[in-house]
Amino acid sequence: MFKIEKILIVDDERSLQFFYEKILTIGGFRVAGIASNGKEAVSMFKSFSNKPKVILMDQRMPEMSGIEASKLILQIDSSVKIIFISADASVKEEAISIGAFLFIDKIITVSELLGAINRAIESYEL
Repeated sequence: MFKIEKILIVDDERSLQFFYEKILTIGGFRVAGIASNGKEAVSMFKSFSNKPKVILMDQRMPEMSGIEASKLILQIDSSVKIIFISADASVKEEAISIGAFLFIDKIITVSELLGAINRAIESYEL
């Protein structure tokens, strides 16, 4: 049976929220929610009874960074796959060291985005 995976989008740029949402929908995924900062992302993640398997995470956001939010989210569910998509390459090593699944530099193409999500989902099946 085909299962549509839910994905949480965390980015403070409205244009990127829109871009990710459209690409995910076209790619056959369901958007679990859209958070505009790390604090909102943590709160939203806690509230899900059926947690998303993948999170698209920005780094530079108001109130709480992607690194801080990821640490808290991974404490709640260490199996979630966090894909950092950020222009701040200076945090790449830290993101991976705290448990992020991938770090992709902005600007990302549609095929890169869908490929990264598919790799994250496939990693659950290994």
